[in-house]
Amino acid sequence: MNNENIRLRRARKTRAKIAELNITRLTVHRSNTNIYAQIIDGKNNKVLAAASTLEADVKKKLKNTSNKEAAVEIGKRIAEKAVKAGIKVVAFDRSGFKYHGRIKALADAARENGLTF
Repeated sequence: MNNENIRLRRARKTRAKIAELNITRLTVHRSNTNIYAQIIDGKNNKVLAAASTLEADVKKKLKNTSNKEAAVEIGKRIAEKAVKAGIKVVAFDRSGFKYHGRIKALADAARENGLTF
């Protein structure tokens, strides 16, 4: 098994546990060049809010879109969008990525800006 398959297996287990709770989830994906976050409704699987380093105003603000600073910015933006939509409690779905580095920075920034998980 390669690393991608191992990560996807971890992601499936996490999503299965979150699905049992039937709660809104904050899902995160990172690539080598960008980071993405979405708030997904637990009942209907609809995206309620999204933020990524591909957004034009975020790209202008950041020097590099693949570091912890970018992750912190996306964490702030997703939390602000979620609070505007009336969402305060979410389950954190890290998509099988290990909880350190950019994933941890995004999660901490989201918590500091109003989300609870």
